Amino acid sequence: MNRRHTALAAASLRPAMLAAALALAAASATLLPHPARAADKPAAIPAAAAGNCPASLNFQFPRLQDEAPQNLCQYAGKVVLVVNTASYCGFTPQYEGLEALYSRYRDRGLVVLGFPSNDFSQEPGSAKEIADFCYNTYGVKFPMLGKSHVRGGDVNPMYALLAKETGTAPKWNFYKYLIDRSGKVVASYNSKTTPDDKQFVATIEQLLASPR
Repeated sequence: MNRRHTALAAASLRPAMLAAALALAAASATLLPHPARAADKPAAIPAAAAGNCPASLNFQFPRLQDEAPQNLCQYAGKVVLVVNTASYCGFTPQYEGLEALYSRYRDRGLVVLGFPSNDFSQEPGSAKEIADFCYNTYGVKFPMLGKSHVRGGDVNPMYALLAKETGTAPKWNFYKYLIDRSGKVVASYNSKTTPDDKQFVATIEQLLASPR
């Protein structure tokens, strides 16, 4: 066979050889592990969720003003004051004192968590109405969670734990619970204990001064 015929024969084989090579490459690729896509990679686990979150804060609730989910583990290591609130109660002016307390001590590690509840028939409004009232009337900036039950058969899980740890559920609006830096529920206070009560404030200062 002369050189011209040899060249033509080789040229005619190239497409078939190329197709065979591509098929072999594709078959080999199916046998290799695929690199992980972003969606396949495990999500980063926050430190709190990985084991540093105490049981007393290991809950998630919607934020009052926009229903954005709030993981309370973000407050691990802080002193936490938990209060069930209402807009039409004789104790409602305590919002002002709670905000003052939060403003005074937040940089030292205090957080106030408000839980609106209609369990005592004094918080009938919608989430938006409650949020507007808190901000416009009392300038509340401390975290407020979604409206929920704080006692009874439908009690939210955090309040179920608070009642179990202290032996008492809220007896009225603006009942208060204190959680120390380690996550231990250390005390409960009735509604008549005002946010500026000297003994109450002294306890908060003592908890803030304690290491985690």
